[in-house]
Amino acid sequence: MQSLRSRLFAVLGLGAGLLISSFMLQAGPSPDGADLFQKKCSMCHGADGKGYPALKTPDFTNPKVQASITDAEMVEVIKNGKKGTAMPAFGGQLTDDEVKSLITFIRSLNSSKKK
Repeated sequence: MQSLRSRLFAVLGLGAGLLISSFMLQAGPSPDGADLFQKKCSMCHGADGKGYPALKTPDFTNPKVQASITDAEMVEVIKNGKKGTAMPAFGGQLTDDEVKSLITFIRSLNSSKKK
């Protein structure tokens, strides 16, 4: 009876370990917002996030610009583009986690938070 109980606990322990490992592998590392910004956004918004007046892209380092855009609005524009502008939709190219990481990075560009 003791041997059966030991084997049962061993199997249960192994199963729990495999389940935990599976969840950890699925989660993966968080996307790097700075890297995504450089790859997807910097050509129009500038490597420093200051934008280009000729392209009429916003200066993400400006606290007034940051205050004028909600996170929900950023999600909408990143995923669906912005009509009447050159801003394309990235909804088919980026996961929700990548969009969230991008927004976190864009918020970090706010010059009022770098004091």
